[in-house]
Parts: sequence; C-alpha cells; structure tokens
Amino acid sequence: MKFSVTYPMVAGPYDPALLTGQGLIRFSQAAERAGFDAVSFTDHPAPTDRWLKAGGHDALDPFVALSYCAAATERLHLIPNILVLPYRNPFVVAKAVASLDVLSGGRFILAVATGYLRGEYRALGVDFEERNDLFDEAVEVLFGIWSDDDFAYEGRHFLARGQTANPKPVPRPPLWIGGNSRLSRRRVAKYGDGWKPFPASGQLATTARTPPLETVADLARMLDELWVLVEEQNRDPASFDIAFGPNVGGDPRRDDFPAEAYLDALAELATLGVTWSDAGVPGESLEGAIEALERFGETVIAPHRAG
Repeated sequence: MKFSVTYPMVAGPYDPALLTGQGLIRFSQAAERAGFDAVSFTDHPAPTDRWLKAGGHDALDPFVALSYCAAATERLHLIPNILVLPYRNPFVVAKAVASLDVLSGGRFILAVATGYLRGEYRALGVDFEERNDLFDEAVEVLFGIWSDDDFAYEGRHFLARGQTANPKPVPRPPLWIGGNSRLSRRRVAKYGDGWKPFPASGQLATTARTPPLETVADLARMLDELWVLVEEQNRDPASFDIAFGPNVGGDPRRDDFPAEAYLDALAELATLGVTWSDAGVPGESLEGAIEALERFGETVIAPHRAG
C-alpha cells in the first residue's frame, strides 16, 4: 500500500501559514520524511460563496502548489485531488502536466474527474451539460498531443489543425479517474490506469450527483463491477491502481487515535485491490499538521510496511 496526504485546506478554519510558500515546503518535506508517497491538492478555481459557506473549501491552484512540492522534495509523487478536466482547454492541461512531470523526474499522477459544481462551471464559461463529452475528448487530446507531432483534433469548441507540443512526458503520467459512477468505472477500464472513488454519504451523494459509497461492502460491489469491465477490455486487473482510504478517523496526534483499527482496515482494503490510501491531517495550525504527519508515519506507515 502507498500513502498520500491531501493538503489540509479541506476544512476550516485553517492556518494562514498554509498559504505561504515556506509553509507548503515544510509540509511537503515533512510528509516525505514521514514516509508518505504523494501529496495532493484539490482543484477549485472559482467556487461559489454559497458553496464555501455550506461546507466547501478554498484551494490553491494545484499545478502551482505541486510545483513548489516538486522543487522541495525528491521522491513524493504529485497528485491533483482531483483535477476537474472539463474546466480547462485540454491542450493547456497537457502542457502543464507534461512540464511538471518532466521537471519532477516523472513524479506526476494525473487524477481527473468531471466535477459537480454548476456554479463553478458557469463562472468558467463551460457548459455543465457538456461535461461528459468534454471529459472524453480531453483524454483523447492528452494522449494524442503527448505521443504525436503534427497532432490534429476537432473538438466541440476548438480546432487543432496540426499541433506539436514538447517536451513530451515519456512515459506519460498515470491517469486516475475519480468518481463513484458506473461511467467512471467504464472510463477506467477503457483507458485509465487507476480509479479514485470517494466516500459519500447519502446526503453528500445527492449534492455531488454521485452514487453513495458508505461501506467497504459498497466499495467491494463497485470493484467487482470494475474488474468485469476491465476483463471485457482485455486488460490486466493487476495493472490498475485503486486509491481509497479507510473509514477510520481521528487525529493522529491523539493518544486515542485507533492505529490498530486503521491498520486492520488497510489490510481489508488491500484484499480488495486497493493500492493507495489517502490520509487527512488537521489544518488549524501548520505545526499541528506537521506533527500529525509525523505521528501518522510512526503509528501507521512504518508498522504497515514492517508487517
């Protein structure tokens, strides 16, 4: 099992020190020392005020933030969690991803999804109802411009008559597809390298317009369906990454943090084919977040790898 940590701006209030370059560097270096394999950043370029006040969260631009992390670390993988692919022209995405992947020595993992916030789509001038078509054509463009010169493509809102973009990432970054829907799993089976579902209660599932995922049994059923789809595409299930964390909470700094239960949950997920586990740490202070990274490394990552 590999471990990633999402930058702790996903709940408020968070420490303003997290919005400094030095704070970001200290966090990413602490994550690397603690044994984490990746750091991730959410993608919300233009959330509505209503969403923020209803429990949403601020976000740094993932490409800018991950560039800081790349320069400050040596082995951490770099993951947007997750990039809403239809928000941007796919050629712009391809250039940003290729640049960061090449400069980091091949440490980028492109995790993408369609997103669900209509207000953010409107602010960015993208038709929410076109999101699935835009997603699929974006993937075609990414794979094409990363492998071919004089690449041509007619999109819904652009026309490429023969483009060449260098540097090309070789090999291309893994493509993880997020979301709980059957469409997401069909995409994973067809052209993805990994699946990144997310825990969703009934209420959150309604808000995010996605099937609920509340238990390990829910995940197991979805994975059973994924493996059938993978076999239909004549692909090897062992070649896929599955990113999902245990439903075991708590602050790793607390004496009552259920480390043994966490390790047991990791073992159960591993039997289902889960290969990456994403952890969260509190963000009310930078120092506290760094301490939580250290404690998680001591109580979860090190024992898991030793076992």
